[in-house]
Amino acid sequence: MTDTQQRTTSGLTLAPAKQASASEPDGRVRPSTRTRRARLRISRVDPWSVMKTSFLFSIALGIMMSVAVYIVWTLMGASGMFEAINQALTMLLSSDQDQTSVRLEDFVNTNKVMGFTALFAVINVVILTALGTIFAFLYNLSANILGGLELTLAED
Repeated sequence: MTDTQQRTTSGLTLAPAKQASASEPDGRVRPSTRTRRARLRISRVDPWSVMKTSFLFSIALGIMMSVAVYIVWTLMGASGMFEAINQALTMLLSSDQDQTSVRLEDFVNTNKVMGFTALFAVINVVILTALGTIFAFLYNLSANILGGLELTLAED
């Protein structure tokens, strides 16, 4: 180790930065074009943290799904789609003697659709949280055998 190098507490040897020898015509020094890189290895993922994060993301997904279903259902009603379906069903299912109209809203309405969406969202929250936690445990098992995931980070 030379007298211009320094040793850190982690055992790394640091050398002073080299000064750029080339300068612009107006006297400015050009910045160095070297980028620093760090290689990191993800060897373990905390399953508790993964469970909390996947729970929050699945709650957010359930809320977004409920809002999207409500908006689509409202737009379908406002566009007159249900009236067109009712007319088509009446034409297909009626006979010459029986001209009763068929209404789709008698079978499927906003409350039923939103109830089904809420049930689906709750089931989705449970399944996604469980899958995220199981995958965290599986990643930890495979990282013990294979060494984990290696990342290279670069500074711009």
